[in-house]
Amino acid sequence: MKKQLLILATGLGLGALMLSGCNPQTVSGKTAELVYVNWAEGVAYTHLAEAVLTEKMGYDVKLTAADVAPGYTAVAQGSHDAFMECWRELHQDYLDRYSDDLVSLGTIYEGTETGLAVPAYVTIDKISELEENADKFGGHITGIDAGAGVMKKTEDELIPAYGLKSIKLMASSGPAMTAALADAVKNKEWIVVTAWKPHWMFGRWDMKFLEQDDDQVIWGKGNIELIGRADLEEDKPELAQFLKNMYLTDAELSDLMVKVNDSDEDVSTVAKKWMQENEEVISDWIPQS
Repeated sequence: MKKQLLILATGLGLGALMLSGCNPQTVSGKTAELVYVNWAEGVAYTHLAEAVLTEKMGYDVKLTAADVAPGYTAVAQGSHDAFMECWRELHQDYLDRYSDDLVSLGTIYEGTETGLAVPAYVTIDKISELEENADKFGGHITGIDAGAGVMKKTEDELIPAYGLKSIKLMASSGPAMTAALADAVKNKEWIVVTAWKPHWMFGRWDMKFLEQDDDQVIWGKGNIELIGRADLEEDKPELAQFLKNMYLTDAELSDLMVKVNDSDEDVSTVAKKWMQENEEVISDWIPQS
């Protein structure tokens, strides 16, 4: 089966830029239109879903990379089947806005975590210990894009709550942050980064989140859900059940993300190989007729 890959971004509304096309008429007549955010974990398991649907179940799959807002809108308006990465604690406003047009398809990953993380060899364990050790961290927290949720929470809530006056948040990007982390780990230097789990950094290096004080809890743990259009179960029951069945443990998702990140091959090829090497995982996802 062939697939279509689209990009749906803020500024384009619900318009899409087709990068590669396919004949919409399929032998099976079964189609899946999935929207994902360009985050490492979602990229990895959405392409894994595409591999299973095409190779094992005979679907034509159209993948759409989207920002969060237009992604939810596309599914709510029915032009796409499912949004592949709902962090309820971050996206509740979209879920409320489109409550009549969306349905939860269940949890694909349990135990999301956001916060400040350090390599395991760093000898502090709490956020409250950062201020007195600011010099060892070069006086800064290595961050990602300035507009990211973890950056806003760190700047607006964490730094004031913990009285961090000697250590500043430095914006960069996801790749720049992990590059700085790689250099620090290589040289056993102290570094603190804005982090979230699942992320391939936790599969690559021995990392730990700094603990929050009981009276200064900024972040909590959560899950990642898949969200479908309201009539998906009626319209495409097999696809809906497949998405409900999708689930990855932390070890499985970490392994997949590390392989995607380390490979010179495209994501679809890596996902297909991972599927072939982990038949016992994906076999439980395929609905039994």
